[in-house]
Amino acid sequence: MLLDVPIRGQMIRLGQLLKLAAVIDSGAEVKAFLSTHPVWVNGEREARRGRQLHPGDVVRVGQRELRLTSTVSEAP
Repeated sequence: MLLDVPIRGQMIRLGQLLKLAAVIDSGAEVKAFLSTHPVWVNGEREARRGRQLHPGDVVRVGQRELRLTSTVSEAP
């Protein structure tokens, strides 16, 4: 299941994304979650909670796929 997740700005960290997408309830859970659940970023396994993500990146957690989109509109 692919879900678009809009972010403000051009970057979000993996831990913040997991909280924003309601995969975890709080930032305190990130380290434990990443050590017990496989998380994939653009097809590669990732365990760093501080990994920088950008619009267009796809994060897979279990059956969920989260595609980052930007809420910032670019001026013509």
